[in-house]
Amino acid sequence: MVNESAPKPHVAFLSSPGMGHITPLYELAIRLVTEHNFQVSFLVIPAGSTPAQDKYLNSNQLPDLHIVDLPSADMSDFHLDDMSVVIRLCCIVEEHIRPLRSVLTGTKRPKPKAFVIDMFCTGVFEACNDLNIPVYSFFTASAAFLTFSLYLPKLDCKAEGEFVLRPEPVKVPGCNPILTKDLLDLVPNGMIDDYKLWFLHVSRLSMVKGIFVNTWDDLEPVSLKAMKHERFFLDIPTPPVYPIGPLTKQAEPLVSEYEKEAIEWLDKQPNGSVLLVALGSGGTLTSEQLIELAWGLELSQQRFILVVRKPSDCALSAFFSAGSDPDDPEAYLPEGFVERTKGVGLVVSSWAPQVAVLSHPSTGAFLSHCGWNSTMESVNYGVPVIAWPLYVEQRMNATMLCNEVGVAEKMPVVGEGGETVVVGRKEIESVVKAVLEGEEGKKLRSRAKELEAKGRETLSRVGSSYEALARVIESWKIET
Repeated sequence: MVNESAPKPHVAFLSSPGMGHITPLYELAIRLVTEHNFQVSFLVIPAGSTPAQDKYLNSNQLPDLHIVDLPSADMSDFHLDDMSVVIRLCCIVEEHIRPLRSVLTGTKRPKPKAFVIDMFCTGVFEACNDLNIPVYSFFTASAAFLTFSLYLPKLDCKAEGEFVLRPEPVKVPGCNPILTKDLLDLVPNGMIDDYKLWFLHVSRLSMVKGIFVNTWDDLEPVSLKAMKHERFFLDIPTPPVYPIGPLTKQAEPLVSEYEKEAIEWLDKQPNGSVLLVALGSGGTLTSEQLIELAWGLELSQQRFILVVRKPSDCALSAFFSAGSDPDDPEAYLPEGFVERTKGVGLVVSSWAPQVAVLSHPSTGAFLSHCGWNSTMESVNYGVPVIAWPLYVEQRMNATMLCNEVGVAEKMPVVGEGGETVVVGRKEIESVVKAVLEGEEGKKLRSRAKELEAKGRETLSRVGSSYEALARVIESWKIET
């Protein structure tokens, strides 16, 4: 008999700053509250917060989902603006988790049954071990990247970080080979500080009690099978891996005028005719590439929504400012572009309501940086992708979406030597036309719609993703 007066089981979450990590953890927290009768404390690191993050978290109206701000840390001795994104993230997390014990024990809620973290928050182990709270990792990238990450310590010992310079593909046991040029942006040299920090967190994955991953069997069958059956992963040993996707952000209320304008403009367009061009919460192009992209869109004569940010030579320059007040995008575009494309295209500054656009029937394709959240959103709404990877593992994602999943056409942004190259306007025009009008685009759209249906099925009560999460939840309920 259920004791209705007993408190609901409690789980705590912590993500490093950045929408790419916060979104999947927060959506899992929502699912625990709305579908499984849990209460959740979602710990938030105040430093590195962006307007987009604040808006997203503040939209929560669930009484059992508690947003808990960690105490602000004194970062005055750190030159954050001079740090790379990875080093800055790790520094911010390390300083803000120092009072974690008192935060976890200082609420009126019962001790958490589990603590779910992202990959940059592995510094919580000492506090959680002292409090006897099991730690689970939510790996916020693909299962393919997870297998590579689990294999990385062996590669690092074997080749001292220089394996990425070799021409042959990297062969993770039981997995599809990874092209060397898809890794050069990720692990350029074993001695770089960014790589060392990333390697440190990756090497701790074996310490967690389980790993959530935002994918499912129909999307990444090879990688998921390898982690279950390959001798290498069994011998590490690999913690249990729980594929619980597709997990995507729910449509947010349209607050600003430019957000409402985008949807009103879409309402007037034919079904499947519009290309959304958006490069994630922090992605930017160089000035030269942005000009070529704009010309390519104009030459294609296809309908589009173009999200424009101030150009930069650093592809991650907007990471810590996502959703900031828009500026004038015409300053970065070819002279007269906005006027010439009026009626065919819509230019939006800095930020767009991506889920609302992708779920709209007028949207026919998505020019994406292939971050994993954007990938899940495109698949979840059956929208084919023009892959334009920018940084970290996005090159791997782009190759997988094209060659294995069959929902994307890759833009040639990576040269034969792994270098980033400028794609010219005629090439952009050709790819955009092919995906929105050509036979190849029809095949991609058909496959995307097929995966959309399978994604809904796996989240149903008889689906594999629902059952994977349910198994973990049942174990949490019986733990003391």
